[in-house]
Amino acid sequence: QLELKHQTVEDALHSTAGIDLKIPTPEKSPEIKNYRHKIQYPVSQTKNSKRILAGYYKQNSHEIVNIKYCPIQPKICDKIIDFIRNETQTLGICAYDEKKHRGELRHIVIRNSAYNGKNLVALVINSKNGAISENLKKLCENIYGNFEEVSGVCINFNSAKSNVILGDKTVCVCGKSYIEEKLLDKIFKIGTETFFQVNPKSAENIFKYVKNYIAENFDKPTVLDAYAGIGTFGICVSDVSSFVVSVEQNKESVKLAKESAELNNVQNIEIISDDFASFIKNEKRMFDVVIIDPPRKGSDEESLSKLCKICKDTLIYVSCDPVTLARDLKFLLKNGCEVISVKPFDMFCHTYHIENVAIIKMKTK
Repeated sequence: QLELKHQTVEDALHSTAGIDLKIPTPEKSPEIKNYRHKIQYPVSQTKNSKRILAGYYKQNSHEIVNIKYCPIQPKICDKIIDFIRNETQTLGICAYDEKKHRGELRHIVIRNSAYNGKNLVALVINSKNGAISENLKKLCENIYGNFEEVSGVCINFNSAKSNVILGDKTVCVCGKSYIEEKLLDKIFKIGTETFFQVNPKSAENIFKYVKNYIAENFDKPTVLDAYAGIGTFGICVSDVSSFVVSVEQNKESVKLAKESAELNNVQNIEIISDDFASFIKNEKRMFDVVIIDPPRKGSDEESLSKLCKICKDTLIYVSCDPVTLARDLKFLLKNGCEVISVKPFDMFCHTYHIENVAIIKMKTK
């Protein structure tokens, strides 16, 4: 798998960006089973027996395969989901029918902490008015009461006729609305709607690599952390930086980033709630290092152009898609930047996905 992923990265960089760098073999994931700490199962119901199904879609379809055991996720998640299946049926809660847009329970989402084994369970329901039925409350209480490993149970409201899993509103019914995860020596709070890497132990290798690069090549630089999520990069590199600015548009992520900064006594960070493209248009400050970790679609040329103007020295680009990374690197190369290295990390074992960290030097101002 590592060799195939290595070839995928080399091919994308060479064919799209014309980059002939020597790419190292991807750094192994510390775990290749039970590594995935975020689980999202769609829910459906059989027509005749009304049996509740929860699992993954059969390839190229919306037919749910009822998953009882998945080797890439923690075993406790299988137990929690099986319990929810049975309790849902016992309590007479109907599963969502996407064709008729009827039924209540749409998805089960679990975030599991590699740090302390706790789980945050979210039940995504088809509800416009934010009402929670008594049976749903009972389901939440039963999940929370039967598993000491569950730190909280939430309801997320999503009545949209789309494939988007989570809606914009989440209510905590039992326990805490977050779990805690540890990266390097920092503790982070993770909520239902916030982004966090699904493989925390492999992610820690990435954060260590980025932090070490900054520490070895700079003396307390100013750092911009773009697409910051819950502030993981900004908080992790704060103790080798003079000042960090983290930018994130998701309000829940910003809230938890501020709480995590306070929890870790990080005082040299400014956490900004804004869309990055909007922020970058008006930003006048210069930064020694810029870290960007955009969504799979990558960044856009306008934002990259502006980044080149406010980044004094080094851009660290973290990407989960070699193709969009290669496209963006090609643009940066055309604008006089130099790609120093690209290092792959195996974040998603047993899939074709591969995470990469590119080190880019800015053109001489």
